[in-house]
Amino acid sequence: MTAFLFGILSSLAASAILLLLGLLRGARPLWWLVAACSWCTGTGLGRVYRHQSSAERDIARDLGRARWIKVMAGRGNVLTREVFSPLWSGELSLESVQVLLPDPRTRGDSWLERRSHDIRLFDPGFTPDLLRSQVRTNMDYLAHATRAQRNFELRSFNLPNSCRVIATDRAAYLTFYNSSAHGRNSPCLYARASGLLYSIALQQFEAAWKNSSPALSTP
Repeated sequence: MTAFLFGILSSLAASAILLLLGLLRGARPLWWLVAACSWCTGTGLGRVYRHQSSAERDIARDLGRARWIKVMAGRGNVLTREVFSPLWSGELSLESVQVLLPDPRTRGDSWLERRSHDIRLFDPGFTPDLLRSQVRTNMDYLAHATRAQRNFELRSFNLPNSCRVIATDRAAYLTFYNSSAHGRNSPCLYARASGLLYSIALQQFEAAWKNSSPALSTP
């Protein structure tokens, strides 16, 4: 009975955290409260950013402390920005860097097609093949930026992709995609290593990695 009641209280606490975060819009002074409640529930949730772009400075800091990095993204634009530039320039030396991007070679009923269709519903400037083209461009960028790095591996997947994952041995940043908004406008969760959310992030990545194929530089 005690375990049952604790489970209910934990769920209520987690729901209260999310509600509070929605009201506070990720205010930094209250992140300590989020972390304290997270410790009680075992989720490992440390921070919530209203938009994933707001997390980039902290991501860059964590990349500089990492032993390894795993990234699964729906487009990969963040990989070409300043956040990751120390990694591609050789300024950072890591044990391994694994990156997963959607397979731009797939046609028909693919995740890229479905996501592209969703985006066109709220973004009139988004043409049918734009998302595929952006993924190709980012893959080509990575192929050139990492050509001298032996610890880097880029693979492509064609699986339902509900979130972006940027994980290190210390923490993970998760952005859950919304069918009615760009990923950059979606909230981003920061999860500490060994917590429930961190474990879920790694499981999501590993499942996609096992069902991926080597990425090819595409024209």
